[in-house]
Amino acid sequence: MTSTVKSTWSSTRHRGAAAVALAVAAALVAGCGSSSDDTSDNPLSEGGASDGKTVVVGSNNFAESILLADIYGEALKAKGVKVEYKPNIGSRETTYGLLKNGSITVLPEYNGSLLAYLDPDAEQKSTESVNAAVKAKLDSKLTLLESAPAEDKDSVSINAATAKKYNLTAQSTLADLEDIAPELVIGGSPEFQTRHQGLVGLEKEYGLKFKSFKALDAGGPLTQAALTKNTVQAADIFTTDPTITKEKFVVLQDPKNLFGFANVTPLVYKSGLPQEGVDALNAVSAKLDTKTLLDLDSQVQLENKDPLDVAQAWLKSVGLD
Repeated sequence: MTSTVKSTWSSTRHRGAAAVALAVAAALVAGCGSSSDDTSDNPLSEGGASDGKTVVVGSNNFAESILLADIYGEALKAKGVKVEYKPNIGSRETTYGLLKNGSITVLPEYNGSLLAYLDPDAEQKSTESVNAAVKAKLDSKLTLLESAPAEDKDSVSINAATAKKYNLTAQSTLADLEDIAPELVIGGSPEFQTRHQGLVGLEKEYGLKFKSFKALDAGGPLTQAALTKNTVQAADIFTTDPTITKEKFVVLQDPKNLFGFANVTPLVYKSGLPQEGVDALNAVSAKLDTKTLLDLDSQVQLENKDPLDVAQAWLKSVGLD
């Protein structure tokens, strides 16, 4: 199945966790963790460009990006690479420009979302084809490294009561809902009702016809609360949202890739990263899957652990420290 991911999806994909992300980001800027210890108060201040010896690791302004930046930075340090952090910078519109001029050397990205930003009409058939398409559209000074299996993207998730009632597990797929969907209310953003990456595609690709649709928000607190309270039994939830862990939601597998691709992938300024840095980040990608990223996000956002501590502990656990 081919997925065409529009820029509207790219722009809304992290709004669901916006409140908690901004809270964590604010804490980091105030002095929590390595990301704020090693940088100036203003992440966009002049003089931040890489000097050819220091690798500058940046992050966007949401919690998961900051955590991933710490993972990347600490993995680089373990290989003897000098690292400076520029956390919580802003949106892709800002960070992409800073990468192009060399102010940032490394940034955690999501391949499908980046492709939607660079080419809103691009088709997405596989991780490999998405990465090839991104590289073809990138500024010549930039490149992608290896993608992780970990993805943070839209999903249809069901609450624990519904999973128990219909014997659905984390191995169940959207196709398993075909006979059940007429009994279920599904929730999501208003756009979810009319877009292909929503009810239209769920019916076309999987034959799903739900009892009704409830307009909520884009994977955010309204959707989370409705699913928790069983106001809806299924909902559009991002695959690494810590609410999945907290409320024991079950994320249904999407073998036809209706929701496209959002593999965590390092985006780098080519001349600023030495080969040992490339190898270190590719090694991180090889170890990072969606289940692991969800667990790490949950430690930061639910247990209030310092993302630097979480990053270092995980790297140690997989032999990358």
